[in-house]
This record gives sequence, structure tokens and C-alpha cells, in this order.
Amino acid sequence: MCICRGPGGSMRSRERSSQRPDQTSHTPQHNMRAPRVLCCGSSRQFLVLLTVVVVSLGVFNLPQFKADPKPYVWGTHHSDSKRVHSFVQSVLAKECRPGFARREMSARFNGSSQFDTVIRLNSGPVGDYSPDVGTRTSIRMSYPEGTPRSWDDVDSGLQFVAVVYKSVDLNWLRAMLTRRQVSLWDWLFFWKEVPDKIPIELSQFRVLNPEIIREAALDLLHLPEPQPRLWGWDQNVPTIGVSALNLATYLCDEVSLAGFGYNLSQQGAPLHYYDSLPMTSMLHQPMHNVDRERALLRRLASAGVISDLTGGVHCSFCPRGEGGRGL
Repeated sequence: MCICRGPGGSMRSRERSSQRPDQTSHTPQHNMRAPRVLCCGSSRQFLVLLTVVVVSLGVFNLPQFKADPKPYVWGTHHSDSKRVHSFVQSVLAKECRPGFARREMSARFNGSSQFDTVIRLNSGPVGDYSPDVGTRTSIRMSYPEGTPRSWDDVDSGLQFVAVVYKSVDLNWLRAMLTRRQVSLWDWLFFWKEVPDKIPIELSQFRVLNPEIIREAALDLLHLPEPQPRLWGWDQNVPTIGVSALNLATYLCDEVSLAGFGYNLSQQGAPLHYYDSLPMTSMLHQPMHNVDRERALLRRLASAGVISDLTGGVHCSFCPRGEGGRGL
């Protein structure tokens, strides 16, 4: 979750200079053309056989993850919770520095409910967790497989930012906008079951500008550029958290993180606060460079460019400077 301070709360209302990329695009509501059908005559049987082979290879190569909805038990000492809450209040008490986060980020790389904007990632719920994660959601940002199947966001001004990584993600988004079913063919290319509807108005949909992802991957993390591959993945896709952080620096004057930090040394620790996936699940996602992301976030937090409210990356409020312990 990224939470921000400053006047840039709405993605619709903030004006941007010509040097800044347009972070999101409005999704089209009209003039959507029906998909074209290509008929191949006598070659149809060969094409069907080839398609089945390709799809089979793709299915075997896709990573499979099963999320157990049961909460994972991970104890937190009461004194740790008090320190977190105290630190959050101290961040809110400071005077807001206009444009600070974006200015400091550019200088280095060339280029909670009381906060003005709250960006929640993927299917992170509010509901019963609201005492710890707050109740407001300004922006829900996700790709198809990470999008919640049941929504408990209640903000009337909520905006859903769709993150597109592959061509079928666009097909899924089109189905959500037109209130149609996702095709069986598209279902084959998702590594996890995706929602068949999103209960918001068309005006609340946005699409993340791919430039935000490219900038996070190449300029901030210095990951290798994409190369054509017949099999597997390059380790050059930033997690949605780092992409959200980059987006937040364009929308907000100051940026704070909550719940960030992949500490792979704590293998039994929960990856999320709402399910039982262990931290080691990240080892099965070869497209992400978790170590490099953690180093980036730690540098930014230790330099004061961003604030780490929960101490998972850089714990400035832990005893004896126990940075990155996570709570």
C-alpha cells in the first residue's frame, strides 16, 4: 500500500507538466470493435493441432499458485504495534514538502486514512483488517490475476487502475468494461482465476501508462531490457509495488509505504497480511528481482525520500536501528 500527502489526490484533477508521462489513460467507453475472425480453409486442422501444442507448452510453463484464504498466524508484540502507530503519527505531524518525493527521486535516478491518497495493491482487503490498514481506498491498482473477486472498498471516488503486462490482460479489461464474459481462449493464458466482473462505474476505470513500468524497470531498478524469448522469462519485470511507488511520486508531494519488504530470510513469514502464502512464494516468480527492489526501497527510505511506516524495509523507529525487521 502506498499512501501520500499533498494536493495531488485525484488522478483526474492534478495537472502535469509536459515533461511528465501521463500516468494513466481513460479507458474507451465507445467505438469498441468486435474482434476479427481469421478463417484458414484447408489448413484449419493443422492450425488447431499447432494451437493445442502451443497452449499445452504455455500451460506447463506458467507458474501456479494456490492461495489459502485462512489467515496466517504471525504474532506481533504490542510494543511493536505501538511504535508503528507512533511513527505514523509523527510522519503526519511533519510539514508537507511540495514536490519532494518526485524531486528527490529524479535527482537520484535522472529523470492511512488520514493521508490524502491511499493506493491499495491487488486484492489486499479492508474489511476486518481496517483497524490496521485503514478504511479508505483512493486507488485500487492491479493486474487481472491480482484483482479482488469480492470488493469491500466503499469510497465513492475510488479509481481502479488496471496494470497490463500481456495482451490477454487487455482482452480481460475490455470484458470488464463491456460487461461481457472472458473468453475461454483468454482464460487459458491466466496463471490464476480472474474476476468475471468489477462492480464499479465505467468512469472509475483507468489504465496504467506502461511508461511507469518501463521507468521503474530500466531507470530505477536498472533491470535488463526485454529480449525475444521462446521459453521462460527474463528477470526484468518490477513488482506492482515498485510500479505503484513510481506512480505515487507523480501524484503526491510525499510518499509513505506500508506493508512493503520481502525478507526472504524469514521463510515462514506470511507474504501478505490476508492469506497464508509464505514469503518463499516470491522465489517461484522468476520475472522479479526481489533483492534489487529491496535494495532500492531501503536506499530511498534511509535517505528520507520516502517513509516506511511499518519498518519492513527500513525501520527508523526500531530499537538500536533494527532496520528492515518487519512487523
